[in-house]
Amino acid sequence: MGTWNTRGLRGSTLEDLINHTNDSYREKRLALIQKIPTPITPVSIDKESRHITMAYFDQKSTVDYIGAVQGVPVCFDAKECAAPTFPLQNVHAHQVAFMKEFEEQGGVAFIILYFTAKDEMYYVPFEELNRFWIRMQEGGRKSFTYDELDKSWKIRSYRDIYVHYLEPLQRDLEMRDEE
Repeated sequence: MGTWNTRGLRGSTLEDLINHTNDSYREKRLALIQKIPTPITPVSIDKESRHITMAYFDQKSTVDYIGAVQGVPVCFDAKECAAPTFPLQNVHAHQVAFMKEFEEQGGVAFIILYFTAKDEMYYVPFEELNRFWIRMQEGGRKSFTYDELDKSWKIRSYRDIYVHYLEPLQRDLEMRDEE
């Protein structure tokens, strides 16, 4: 079990961009998406500043974000990757299980993956993530590469919407309707 203070600000830039995007979506009445806080148990607190200096995660959290887009339930996780290879250890088994169950209930699950070195973001549909996950479970690669991703899922910015994931989400929904 990791401690809160050792994680630093990992992922905060991407989360800030997504939070701003979600605020814009809410203001425009396009979507209502909430950031799910990770529950923690404080271990030590600085008496002067009253700040938590060390804490443990209480339980396995599900995903980073959950909500609805025009009546469609959605959940997703935000991930950053500096290298051109994304280690699947950055996605936890309980998250994959939650996303699978979420999809079985008629929702749409995905991850937003930011390749920091390339400054590119991708919408990774659950079906694609699960394909990589199953490959790993069957003894294959424990990661997937930038080159393996379908580049047509690239997320673009649009005015004040920095991570415009509603475009690939719409495409995902259209593809599901065709099946």
